[in-house]
Amino acid sequence: MTRGIDHAIPVCAVHELQDGEAVRIPREQAGTADDIAVFNDNGEYFALNDTCTHARASLSEGWVEDGQVECPLHSGAFCLRTGEALGLPAVTDTVAHRVDVQGGTVWLLPDESQLTDGTGHEPA
Repeated sequence: MTRGIDHAIPVCAVHELQDGEAVRIPREQAGTADDIAVFNDNGEYFALNDTCTHARASLSEGWVEDGQVECPLHSGAFCLRTGEALGLPAVTDTVAHRVDVQGGTVWLLPDESQLTDGTGHEPA
């Protein structure tokens, strides 16, 4: 099951997502197994699975700065560009998704490995 560019999701207008902020896209809307957080870091837009790999907190509620997001629960950090775990207690990477800006709109393109069959389960 390949959805790729056909599965692009409009997130918001560029001016609606302020620097250092994030917005959560529910898994049902994204068509993925996890919610996705879309971040603005100095005018660059990034997206990661929203759930911290350490303690399941929402990364969209974390602190965004210098290309990383810090989890609001225990301060684990993740690279916004790659999803790499950068700081303890997080040791497991998260999934990075593609983000594109066109016509003043921020678009999310979920990683195909994370797409589900619409029920929250990966397709067989």
